[in-house]
Amino acid sequence: MIRIGHGYDVHKMVPGRKLILGGVEIPYSFGLLGHSDADVLTHAIMDALLGACALGDIGKYFPDNDPAWANAYSIELLKQVTALLRDKGYAPYNIDCTVVCQNPKLAPHIDIIRETLAGAMGLDISFVSVKATTEEKLGFTGSGQGAAAHAVCTVRELSE
Repeated sequence: MIRIGHGYDVHKMVPGRKLILGGVEIPYSFGLLGHSDADVLTHAIMDALLGACALGDIGKYFPDNDPAWANAYSIELLKQVTALLRDKGYAPYNIDCTVVCQNPKLAPHIDIIRETLAGAMGLDISFVSVKATTEEKLGFTGSGQGAAAHAVCTVRELSE
């Protein structure tokens, strides 16, 4: 059986923070503000995986008012979500996601982001698609005030 999930996340851009997307530090003068590393891409993927299995969202497992998750590296959280899915009899199968931000340009970083995400979920890189787009300087992402990410995933039921 295959299940489908969708995830979305958004964070504000601020100076003085690292920009982490898909577990990869992207050189840039701004980063994303959040309780953890604010990795919008990884957060969207986790929500998509959890949603596919009707297990809630990342706030249920990693609440932003819990000091245990302060500055957490979201790839480690993704590994925990993947383990939770496996405990429930599911595994990630295919991931398709899009990062929305005006700057910086992400094309040079896409392959390492895909590798990092695939490794965290135990997938072959061919099952992880990462795209990036701008919003032609429209809205909060287009003006550089923030970044967002969408993710759609399929999850397969593990054979017994």
